[in-house]
Amino acid sequence: MEFRSFEELEVWKKGREVRLFVRDLVKKFPSEEKYVLTYQIRKSSRSITNNIAEGHGRFSYQENIQFCRVSRGSLTETLDHVIVAVDEEYITQQDLIDFRILYNDCLKLLNGYISYLKKAKTNSPKP
Repeated sequence: MEFRSFEELEVWKKGREVRLFVRDLVKKFPSEEKYVLTYQIRKSSRSITNNIAEGHGRFSYQENIQFCRVSRGSLTETLDHVIVAVDEEYITQQDLIDFRILYNDCLKLLNGYISYLKKAKTNSPKP
């Protein structure tokens, strides 16, 4: 199963959903958070898909795996930012529940993709 473009990856598509959800979510944040929490959560949510794309472009299983691990960290960082937004009462508990659904789906896909890459690395011919 080879992918010509990172855009074909289900994990990238789900990461994109996370990013777009965050884009809409931050519209609820107060203006004084524009350069603090809003910036941080947008940056971490963008990092999810950025790292999947960069890893895919490396053409090395090990590097791809490492970039996917960074992406997983960015996904978890984004969850923490959403929790902060709930704690600060910028968004609702329902917003957090809705985000967690996307988070869990994306995390499962990322973990599955990492497992796939590890198996592909193990089964690839040695130079």
